[in-house]
Amino acid sequence: MRAIDDLVANNRAFADALPALHLDVHPSRRLAVVTCMDSRLDVFAALGLRDGEAHVLRNAGGVITDDVIRSLAVSQRRLGTSEVMLIHHTDCGMQTLTDDGFRAELQQATGVAPAFAIESFADLDADVRQSILRVRRSAFLLHRDAVRGFVYDVDTHRLREIHVGDG
Repeated sequence: MRAIDDLVANNRAFADALPALHLDVHPSRRLAVVTCMDSRLDVFAALGLRDGEAHVLRNAGGVITDDVIRSLAVSQRRLGTSEVMLIHHTDCGMQTLTDDGFRAELQQATGVAPAFAIESFADLDADVRQSILRVRRSAFLLHRDAVRGFVYDVDTHRLREIHVGDG
């Protein structure tokens, strides 16, 4: 586990260089960001965020799943967030597979079909629109109108906003 050992050492150096500081559990910008787990996205740098300013939720594709709704419900109802920013990105790995194909691959490798949804997509803009609508339609969320969706270009590092009426 060489990579993890390196990261633990990096953390020691990082922690030793910082003063002790306790940030409030409530994000100061009252913002939750949902984005992809892709390692090319440095969400804090790309958006100019600092520690303690926003919740950042990540999964494969940055899609709105039941677990993301659960996290957003906690974020809004217990930790005071009131805006949701959705960020998909160009060159996403979720565009390179299909739900049926990946499900079959997992079942063949393990003998068990996965209980979770794969949530692959071919049309990036359409998936952002779908994600916006999933947030807006969730009865579990308090702030369903304060949601905006974007596509992050991994080459230019710029955001492009997607509106539900576009297309």
